[in-house]
Amino acid sequence: MATTTAAFEGDERVGGLDRLLRPLGDVRAGEGATVLLLLANVFLLMAGYYICKTVREPLILVGGGAEVKSYAAAGMAVVLMGFIPLYSWFASRLDRMRLITVMFLFFTVNLELFWLWAKAGIPYLGVAFFIWVGIFNNAVVAQFWSYGNDLYRLQTGQRLFPIIGVGATLGSPVGAWLTKSLFKAGVSAHSMFHITAVILLVCLGFFWLVEKREGAKRQRTEGAKLEAGPGGFALLARSPYLRLIALLIAVLNLVNTTGEYILDLALLAEVATRAATTPTFDELSFIGAFKGDYFFWVNVAAVLIQALLVSRIVKYLGIAGAVLALPLVALGAYGAIVSGVSFAAIRWAKTAENSADYSVMNTARQMLWLPTSRDEKYKAKQAVDTFVVRAADVLSAGLVYLGTTVLALNMQGFARANLVLVVLWIAVAFLVIREYRALGARKAAEG
Repeated sequence: MATTTAAFEGDERVGGLDRLLRPLGDVRAGEGATVLLLLANVFLLMAGYYICKTVREPLILVGGGAEVKSYAAAGMAVVLMGFIPLYSWFASRLDRMRLITVMFLFFTVNLELFWLWAKAGIPYLGVAFFIWVGIFNNAVVAQFWSYGNDLYRLQTGQRLFPIIGVGATLGSPVGAWLTKSLFKAGVSAHSMFHITAVILLVCLGFFWLVEKREGAKRQRTEGAKLEAGPGGFALLARSPYLRLIALLIAVLNLVNTTGEYILDLALLAEVATRAATTPTFDELSFIGAFKGDYFFWVNVAAVLIQALLVSRIVKYLGIAGAVLALPLVALGAYGAIVSGVSFAAIRWAKTAENSADYSVMNTARQMLWLPTSRDEKYKAKQAVDTFVVRAADVLSAGLVYLGTTVLALNMQGFARANLVLVVLWIAVAFLVIREYRALGARKAAEG
């Protein structure tokens, strides 16, 4: 293990790339090239995801409405019940690069099949694509960060993850801006599937470049394959720390998904008002353009937070500052919505929440896996970042159903429910921070 650490941190020759990245964080000698490759990889990955995310919004909202969008999350959870055991089975039988290759080629082929589906006019494309995008995002992004967690040890990852995360936050607004521009230029939603398909192939090439530079060092010391042991769900069940991470992510996503429903209600009310006064009003284009603009500004703010604040939050406030930042922002956002603010104010409240989520919280949730085992980094992380996240969406759908059919909640009522959940979120966050510190201390003692 000492040999591996030296390979990453022992070179005293500081290169130009190391110096270039130092304004973003603590990059040490010899680390710059690999960090830049990983940053570029996740930049492209998030840009491709945001093309799909922006495209899916008008497809499902026009085809089904805000309630159908909320209920479609249940479909994701059902699919993931089968995906996680299958992923764990593959992860135990393939080395990490073959695993990444199979996953990325699988999703690339899926995109082309969706294009053919659209061309054939097969119904329910919007619902199916919405479910697919949710699984695609969590699966490929979780795979990227599992690889990063495997590549770097605890102290190194704490330094470098905030820098690599700049690529994720920068790629998101670029993808949203590109999609918004294509919508305005009259490009069909289905034609944009090809762009993400090409991006996935380029990202796969970046993985191979990183592996060629650094991966062999890790394989010689730890082995490329995982043990054929318990799967992702079993690993979660036996670890109190992992169960707390799962609960934290579940509450986080429950709050955020319910918040998106609140925004969608406000958006559809705005659409109805405009359509009533303008007979030629194009609902699909308006929603697509709004979502593209909304995602763009969310991610511009996230880029600024990631580049200027996250590494400093981690350096001076540690894991506690990173984990607690988002629930405190959410507390203010839903408090504002409860007071009955306008559509524009709801949009900017959600912008603040999501920008903190995509920057500081995204970095924090990846750092939480640094002190875990290799099996947990791949199998359990995939279970949390896919199934647990989507199970929380199902809970949000249940809350929406209960709120609309039984409790007759309006937007302010749903915001009040979120405020209660945020208090629970903060309590769980303190427990996670305590366990992280204890586990990190044990890892440090073991050397």
